[in-house]
Amino acid sequence: MAVFAQSAPCWVDVQLSDLEAGKRFYGGLFGWTFHAGDGMPFADAYSDGALVAALAAKQDGRMPTTWGVYFSTDDILATVALIREAGGQVITDPVRAERAGVLAQAADPGGAVFGLWQAGDRPGFEKQNAPGAFCWTEVYTRQPERVDAFYEQVFGFQGTDIELPGSPDGAREAEAFRVWSPAGTEPGEDTAIGGRALITDAFPEMMPSHFLTYFAVADCVRTAETAVRLGGRITAPPMDIPYGRTAVLQDDQGAAFAVLQPTELLP
Repeated sequence: MAVFAQSAPCWVDVQLSDLEAGKRFYGGLFGWTFHAGDGMPFADAYSDGALVAALAAKQDGRMPTTWGVYFSTDDILATVALIREAGGQVITDPVRAERAGVLAQAADPGGAVFGLWQAGDRPGFEKQNAPGAFCWTEVYTRQPERVDAFYEQVFGFQGTDIELPGSPDGAREAEAFRVWSPAGTEPGEDTAIGGRALITDAFPEMMPSHFLTYFAVADCVRTAETAVRLGGRITAPPMDIPYGRTAVLQDDQGAAFAVLQPTELLP
């Protein structure tokens, strides 16, 4: 099992109204297989036999249908204290998930929700940065100064500002973006483990701050087409970026996520 560095993304899960429908969708899209104990309201997802995510049945219909990302911490109580000091909100105080570990949920000053995970018997992903597995996360916000300072204080992230180029046809404008590198590394794109994007006027006015989870795929266009065939939606069609080809999708219950075909897998 992998051991995750402090503050690294280590886990993702999705809250769904219909767990069985979710298994059909993501099984068809990514080829995931699932395992759940009898009567349990969640299912672990596996890609080629390696643990990559979990699907959970919402216990309250008012909960959002959404993917959530968790950051690794060696001391969840200390991290929770830092979140409060830095102007964030603790939504769920640390709770033990039996022998697997301890989890908590929080929100940054802009309102984007994320999780914390202090590993016990389960460190997190068994596979990432490969087709069918998590490869990236980024927070979308309207308050970049407050949010940047928050993540730097809580997680020790070091930011590097870059500009993503617009499309040649002008349909997509250049975009200011910040990538985050863990404490103790040389800041830059080569060490980045996540990023911060801006919610601009191009997005719906009521869109809240949120994290977007990316999964690596071997073929972005085919994956987007498969998502539609399975009852999902394409919210941002496949487009080329400096790191490959990406698209933003929704599953058949409305949970948003993105897929990335890395540059090395492009034809």
